[in-house]
Amino acid sequence: MKKDDPCISVCQFDGRTGWCVGCGRTVQEIRTWRKMTPYRRTALTRELPRRVTQVSGAGTNPVRSGDA
Repeated sequence: MKKDDPCISVCQFDGRTGWCVGCGRTVQEIRTWRKMTPYRRTALTRELPRRVTQVSGAGTNPVRSGDA
């Protein structure tokens, strides 16, 4: 895991939003993370805490990465 990667090795996805409950990214954002421009990574990194808070407080059923 790299220093600038927001992954915390939880990897469960909210069924409603598609966001990882650990880092807040979608599967597509996780796949393209290394190819994103620094500007896009920074913008997304600023958005992630809001997503994680929203998903953790929403009480939705998470989907494990193997199930997605």
